Amino acid sequence: MKFIHTSDWHLGRQLHGESLIEQQRLALSQISQLAVEHQVDALIIAGDIYDRAIPPASAVTLLSDFLDEIIAEHHIPVVLTAGNHDSADRLGFAAKQMTGSGLHIMGNLTAELTPIRLQGKTADAWFYPISYAEPSVVRHLLEDDSISSHEQAMAALLEQASNHDSQGLAKVVIAHCFLDGSSESESERPLSIGGADRISPELFAPFDYAALGHLHGPQYRGEAHVRYSGSPLKYSFSEANQRKSITLVELQPQQPANITLLPITAARDVRIIQGSLQQLLDDAKDDPHAEDYLMVRLSDTHALLDPMGKLRSRYPNVLHLERTGLMAQQADREIGRERIKKGELEMFSDFFAQVAGAPLTDAQQQHLHGLLDELHQGEDA
Repeated sequence: MKFIHTSDWHLGRQLHGESLIEQQRLALSQISQLAVEHQVDALIIAGDIYDRAIPPASAVTLLSDFLDEIIAEHHIPVVLTAGNHDSADRLGFAAKQMTGSGLHIMGNLTAELTPIRLQGKTADAWFYPISYAEPSVVRHLLEDDSISSHEQAMAALLEQASNHDSQGLAKVVIAHCFLDGSSESESERPLSIGGADRISPELFAPFDYAALGHLHGPQYRGEAHVRYSGSPLKYSFSEANQRKSITLVELQPQQPANITLLPITAARDVRIIQGSLQQLLDDAKDDPHAEDYLMVRLSDTHALLDPMGKLRSRYPNVLHLERTGLMAQQADREIGRERIKKGELEMFSDFFAQVAGAPLTDAQQQHLHGLLDELHQGEDA
């Protein structure tokens, strides 16, 4: 059994107000080409198909065109699940009718998992799709009041997969969750507050492969076969250093999963550049990728006239500008001011104690703080 594992497409997403639909179209085209090139038996998409519950029409059309190509033209079955960004109800519309065509959609969670047996050229395998599992939903479905955490919810669902008789065939779990110890990025929506969303990677270790979604950086936790494919595109500047890919998995009886990362190339990269305004303008002349999506960090410490306008004359897709030079200068000023204030306060406190024979009271210290603040504010005016 050979399949491609991918996730977190976030179709319809924007980057700082810029539509990424054409970038996503190119990424999906590469996924289709790679699936055909490597003669895979299935394509697995582990959640967050869309970026929001009600996706724009362009995103729905893009997914429809892709599925029509991959299934009808190339005859590759697809299994996709709902992530925390998706509307499970909308994604799962007409799922039963679509199964016959080779499209297996797991929308809303059900009390019983629905194992899917897919045929491979060398061997078949069982796939266990699990949409994003909110603990309260799992508690209600299974009528188990002891389920209160994401880990308990996932353990209860995985128990069904473990108990299913696979007749000696490989078992592949598909889930959208957060494994403890994983690396995050700014573009991922937290599943809960305070770390309650963390799940132990050990829960997935007994299976032949765990195709996970939610985190945008390709990575594995615990065992090499417990893996996030990551998103095919960069969706924030915190992902600037990530290398995007999809995961090719080949399963052979009684052997560890053979895993290969297949790179996905964006037409426009997401990068961070830094330096003085003049330096960056000069560098643009020899930059073959000047049309990338850019965050610019300017090191200049003096006032600049229309820096964004000047940058966009050379780099048309500057999306965010930071004046790190001014910020550092301001931070140094604040640190210096606090040091001076602390020294003045300590000196006056010693002087007062010697003259008055008693230390400053709390009220006197607060009054002195206020006087020093007023003096230093006057210096800045």
